[in-house]
Amino acid sequence: MSETKTGAVGAARPLSPHMQVWRWHITMLGSILHRATGVALYGGAVILAGWVASLAAGPDVFGAYKAILGSILGKLVLFGLTFSIFFHLANGLRHLAWDAGKGFEPRTADMTGAAAIAFAAAAAVGVWVIAAFTGAL
Repeated sequence: MSETKTGAVGAARPLSPHMQVWRWHITMLGSILHRATGVALYGGAVILAGWVASLAAGPDVFGAYKAILGSILGKLVLFGLTFSIFFHLANGLRHLAWDAGKGFEPRTADMTGAAAIAFAAAAAVGVWVIAAFTGAL
């Protein structure tokens, strides 16, 4: 078995610079949100599958499932899924531009990251406002 010298007793090894060097910026948030919304969309697929299964199970089960989705917590989850859909779409387009070699300048990357977040928030609110006005809520 091989051994490594660690130096003087009590000498701390250098840490990864991610916390000491990098400052928080919008592209970091965009990256984290892209991953989180991807996971949320998997959860949304499970909710959709549950909705289809409850529909197939009959009116009593469907009514109960609809009541769960219509609760405050259910609506909050559905709003989060709406945001996730729009953010994942907008950030996916941003990644498509990056695949073409465009948008890597720090200023452009920050601007498109903020635009993706703003678009997702505005579109999600817009969808829910339309749903409220049409009586879908």
